[in-house]
Amino acid sequence: METTWSPGRPVPIRLILGALRHGGGDPTWRADDDGVWRACVTPDGAGTLNLREHRDGVRARAWGAGAAWLLAGLPELLGGSDDPTGFTIRHDVLREPARRHTHWRVCRSRLVIDSLVPAIIEQRVTGVQAFGAYRQLVRRFGAPAPGPGADRGLMTPPSAADWKRIPSWEWLRAGVDPARSRTIMRAVDAAAALERAVDLPREQAWARLRSVPGVGLWTAAETAQRALGDADAVSFGDYHVAKDIGWALTGAPVDDVEMARLLEPYAGHRFRVQFLVSAGGLHRPRRGPRITLPGHLPVR
Repeated sequence: METTWSPGRPVPIRLILGALRHGGGDPTWRADDDGVWRACVTPDGAGTLNLREHRDGVRARAWGAGAAWLLAGLPELLGGSDDPTGFTIRHDVLREPARRHTHWRVCRSRLVIDSLVPAIIEQRVTGVQAFGAYRQLVRRFGAPAPGPGADRGLMTPPSAADWKRIPSWEWLRAGVDPARSRTIMRAVDAAAALERAVDLPREQAWARLRSVPGVGLWTAAETAQRALGDADAVSFGDYHVAKDIGWALTGAPVDDVEMARLLEPYAGHRFRVQFLVSAGGLHRPRRGPRITLPGHLPVR
């Protein structure tokens, strides 16, 4: 199946969908000369989506049982429902990245478990550790993507039912401790209710995400940014975000409390500031060797 979406503006596909990529070796995401490829499990079944920039907008092709569902949600996936109206830059340092990324929008995948599970895996560990664990689990328990995606090594992640069937020792083998794997089990047990959060008002959707024991503010934000298209979902509790935003806006790292104060003027669009700081390379200088975060940090 294929379609074309023409929003009347350029669509930076890789930049928008990069949020759905979990590390350089993510088996569910690929970019090559034929465009961006994404494999996922939709409410209708597995699907492969291929997106390419086209003179009339974005040309989309999809395969598998989830093909129609993926194409129907194409505008939302690429930020068509994201409205930047009202976003006023109040710090000069953000003006240049905002100019360079003026057509970026917050994606909305409408797939909660698809973003929630990797967010839980990313709790309390480095990105390298988390991405490696997710990659290993998807390759072992996922499935070849429908259509030509499989020829490119693309795989769909496990469905909620398949995540639930992964034995405890396989989580440990992938480097996921029991606290995180238990949180994932609780999430997939409530998968049906969590997926319905995409149709709820923001406050109710967040309450539903946070109702899963072990899903804290950081995990809910990371999920809301991707699945719900929440332009106000700041990653509070992140090891780097507050420090980097503080450095960019004030010249000095700050904590979450001070970051919340700095971002108050951007209410409704606070995640846009987080994106611009990251995309603009405005993070604080990194010094010294990379660290391994201890496993006893509080759940985010």
